[in-house]
Amino acid sequence: MQAHAHDLREEVEDEELVDHIRNDYRQAKLDPATRAMLDYCVKLTTRPWEMREDDVETLRAHGLSDADILDIVQVASFFNYINRVADALGVDPEPFMEPWPWQERALPSLS
Repeated sequence: MQAHAHDLREEVEDEELVDHIRNDYRQAKLDPATRAMLDYCVKLTTRPWEMREDDVETLRAHGLSDADILDIVQVASFFNYINRVADALGVDPEPFMEPWPWQERALPSLS
């Protein structure tokens, strides 16, 4: 999240918004469609086995097209994948990022 917060900070220049999104997006002043998209991504990330057609219908009701929904699923899924790969292989974070607590333990190195 730190890397993405860093990028968002450069885009929006709104420290309060960045902090809310980084810590709890539900506290941020977001439009309903963006909030619905983030709710969908959280569910997809944390409980993918619970995804239902109703979840897609909620996004459509907020004005998102099927192409938008496909993009959302692909981007969220890619980041879930690549973060798991990085965590599993002990990839070092960017220099400006603080390590996560679990990264202090010895991780396997494939180099």
